[in-house]
Amino acid sequence: MQTTKEKLRLPTPRIEVTDGANIPDPSDKRLVTAWSLAITLALLALFSIIVLRPAPYWDILNFVKDGVIVTFQLTFLGIGIAIPIGLITGLGRLSKNRVINMIASFYVEVVRGIPLLVQLCFIYYGVGRFFIIPDMLAAAFAMGFCYGAYMGEIFRAGIDAIDKGQIEASRSLGFNRFQTMRLIVLPLAWRTILPPVGNESIALLKDTSLVSILAMTSILQRGKEYVSSNMSPFEAYGLVALLYLIITLILSKGVSIMEAKLNYYDNDNEYK
Repeated sequence: MQTTKEKLRLPTPRIEVTDGANIPDPSDKRLVTAWSLAITLALLALFSIIVLRPAPYWDILNFVKDGVIVTFQLTFLGIGIAIPIGLITGLGRLSKNRVINMIASFYVEVVRGIPLLVQLCFIYYGVGRFFIIPDMLAAAFAMGFCYGAYMGEIFRAGIDAIDKGQIEASRSLGFNRFQTMRLIVLPLAWRTILPPVGNESIALLKDTSLVSILAMTSILQRGKEYVSSNMSPFEAYGLVALLYLIITLILSKGVSIMEAKLNYYDNDNEYK
């Protein structure tokens, strides 16, 4: 029998804060939102400084444009590595096999306890002593390996949130565990997983600035090169920050649109 203290015990609320972008709420139909205000002001600022002061801002923009391409390449490669690792890690964290669960949990604890910059240096310089790894692949693997731990927790939480009745129903229809996971659990979990996965992907894009320590041609590295040759730190780093802001806002809106489409299809199917 529960005591009065146990009956009055309330669950402790959890506050989750990440360094990713704030994904716009798909249900927010207001004309002026925080996102629309931010993207409008950012684009106006970029357009204004280029028109009013083409020297040096137009020169800086042309100088860093190849860094934008490298940043996107690193981001997509890193996400392509992080998501499969995250899925495997999330499933491992939910596994009833103690060995698999321990390996997955150990990976999450260790990787999340080491800064990404340290992992970049270790893989690039440490592993590079034994294997020849291209700069792009080394940086993408380090970022994907690090963010795979964060993705793993997202997948674990999303899968664990699925109603157990859905799993029991699929098993009663003759689906094995693999079919249940692939056809029932993961599609249902994706609606919950998408926003935080998108958030971590945007955080990964921002962290590509760290590869400047490897002298790779990221946006930040190109900005540093411009500063070293033209001595214009305020202009160069200001434009670099503005570019990162615009890219982040656009990607966050893309994630919001995808989430809205998922909600629409889910509601439509539920209605039918």
